Amino acid sequence: MKKFVMAAIGGTVAGALISTQIAAPLLAQEAAKPVSVYEQLDLFGDIFERIRQDYVEQVDDKKLIEAAINGMLSSLDPHSSYLPPDDYTDMKVQTRGSFGGLGIEVTQEEGFVKVVSPIDGTPAAAAGIQAGDFITHVDGESVLGLTLDQAVDKMRGPVGSEISITVVREGTPEPFDVAITRDTIKLTAVKSRVEGTTVVLRITTFNDQTFSNLEENLKKSVEEAGGIDKVNGFVIDLRNNPGGLLTQAISVSDAFLNAGEIVSTRGRRAEESERFNATPGDLAQGKPMVVLINSGSASASEIVTGALQDHRRAIVVGTKSFGKGSVQTVIPIQGEGAMRLTTARYYTPSGRSIQALGIAPDIVVEQPAPPPVTEEEDEDKRAPRSEADLRGVLSNDSMTDDEKRQAEEELKKAEDAAKLRIEDYQLAYAIDILKGLSAIATAPESIVAAPAN
Repeated sequence: MKKFVMAAIGGTVAGALISTQIAAPLLAQEAAKPVSVYEQLDLFGDIFERIRQDYVEQVDDKKLIEAAINGMLSSLDPHSSYLPPDDYTDMKVQTRGSFGGLGIEVTQEEGFVKVVSPIDGTPAAAAGIQAGDFITHVDGESVLGLTLDQAVDKMRGPVGSEISITVVREGTPEPFDVAITRDTIKLTAVKSRVEGTTVVLRITTFNDQTFSNLEENLKKSVEEAGGIDKVNGFVIDLRNNPGGLLTQAISVSDAFLNAGEIVSTRGRRAEESERFNATPGDLAQGKPMVVLINSGSASASEIVTGALQDHRRAIVVGTKSFGKGSVQTVIPIQGEGAMRLTTARYYTPSGRSIQALGIAPDIVVEQPAPPPVTEEEDEDKRAPRSEADLRGVLSNDSMTDDEKRQAEEELKKAEDAAKLRIEDYQLAYAIDILKGLSAIATAPESIVAAPAN
């Protein structure tokens, strides 16, 4: 690629030298004149016609124009691009929560495709693709030199077909290939579960369904826990959430804030700036909250995290977020296509921009890689024997049957918590924070107010 670029530059320089020798005074006069937009458009038209007439193969005029438009937009920043009619249709379908593909959100960095995050429950996630991975080849063909849309097109294909992508991962010495079978991606925007007395809300994306899914799942899990009085707090899991619709990020933030600014957007002109404020009402009813983030948390995820962090409504745990602090507007254009154009930066309530910086968690907690379990280690992990396992053991006559049952339930909860620390250390850490806050809140006054010795 570098050789080709240098050869092209060499040819251009050689041509310029010949022209300069013939008409140097005329060129000097022309260079002194300010170049108007219309002259530049004339230049574009001249080049377009020369390509049509003299290129080694016949070109498709429509594709050539689209490529020029996309080049103009993609030169601005990694998130501005041209959407041909088919891609525009696909984008509208994706925001509704169902589409075909691998299940990864990507951007472009240093000419390669970088994974922002894999989406839960998709072929990419099942294949072990991680946030921060670089995709260098698709089915053996390099993506270097392709636009992001062109690289994504290579990864698209019929549902059920297989694709091989070459991955470069930090900490792994050599690139490796991953085979993935394309599938229909059906996004469930929010999933919830109860861990002990904590409600965990996993938000995977911000599409048209996110806020309504959040309300429904939160209500269901609170009922499962026995009512809001039995809940010690909420974990909002935004890890590997690549973002989505700004309106949904605002609605989710508003769900847990009673007042104050959620986010502001500032465009090129002052009159285009907007501020979005919370309305009364807190779905969590003031219960403590922890937000989980990592390097795959981007855009709308960062809006929610920043709002809850700045208002001291939640403790943020995990690792630094992705750092996408810009707003894209999708503008339909003639021919049924559209352009995705970066039109503003967004700012958290305290006025900070996280563009290219990310949001730093209040408590940094890395997610350790699970250690491989050998057969010998597996044998060692058998449940240890105790007095209760011995034949003819004396019974415990100091506890009633209800007390014994309660003790067994407490032991089961402790074992589940220990298992969760192995499966998902960051989530277990978040739940432990809420347990600690709950313990402090419910401690007898005589203990809380006791003077230190």
